[in-house]
Amino acid sequence: MSSVNGNKDSDARLRLDPRLDFFAGTVAGMAALTVGQPFDTVKVRFQDPKTSLRYSGTFNAVSTIIREERFSGLYKGIMPPMATCALLNGLVFSSYRFLMKAQLSDDQAIPSLTQIFLAGAGTGMLGAIVTTPTELVKIRQQALLTPISTRQMLRQIIQQNGIRGLYRGITATGLRDTGYGSYFFAYEATCRYFSQPVYSHSNSDLIQSIESDLHTVPWPALLLAGGVAGVAGWITTFPFDVVKTRIQTTSASQTKKGLFHGGGVTLSKIAQIWKDEGIRVFWRGLAPTLIRAIPVNMVTFGAFEAITHALA
Repeated sequence: MSSVNGNKDSDARLRLDPRLDFFAGTVAGMAALTVGQPFDTVKVRFQDPKTSLRYSGTFNAVSTIIREERFSGLYKGIMPPMATCALLNGLVFSSYRFLMKAQLSDDQAIPSLTQIFLAGAGTGMLGAIVTTPTELVKIRQQALLTPISTRQMLRQIIQQNGIRGLYRGITATGLRDTGYGSYFFAYEATCRYFSQPVYSHSNSDLIQSIESDLHTVPWPALLLAGGVAGVAGWITTFPFDVVKTRIQTTSASQTKKGLFHGGGVTLSKIAQIWKDEGIRVFWRGLAPTLIRAIPVNMVTFGAFEAITHALA
């Protein structure tokens, strides 16, 4: 992540401590989840046909959920992503580093925005290994009007479909998470617009190429870059999120192609949704998602910077 003005020697030490990067990224991710979960719950309710017609708009959904399910209803399903936050951050850091290094001719090469996009998209697809079971449990909990614990939901899924059942929707999840490419592209492009990058270390490191202090960027620009990145990441792949939600809120027995046919299930679901509800449904739930994306990603980048500089 781009840094605010500060001592470059200290910043260099930050970049060379992967434990600090991992810790800061994990805490930032947990903070972002706390801020964004209510709007994520609303998004899932709009995308699920069983609940989408209950609400007239984003803020009507929020007030209705609070009235009928109490404030805690907005935080249904938060435990699975919170529990896997550290694992997901570790996977993102390591896979991005590998994919960026594979594209660079040498350690001193400056990554292009295209290389940043490709590394980010690849990172998202690899991350689906962790995010698919996490989001399956989360979405099943969010879609229910009556609460059920994470343990109960896990047991229910495994009893019905086995361990493979936890990976229902992995193809749609991977396609959705290619949005990390647009996310990192938009973040880096915004930072480069507000500052001139100074590449003095190996750009094969995630913290050195995308989420680092390679730029001297004031806090307002840093937060703006986070907000822009969040919006860009969602707009480019949001239809796949709708498809993923539809797949994961139905059981394998409700899908003709069975449990784990990946692309076949995804394509058949796209065709079914388009035929039954038209193209506009692929953008259902976008409003609460974009409302959520801006503060969530401001919190993510802001928290990361604050922690790394406080612990320097």
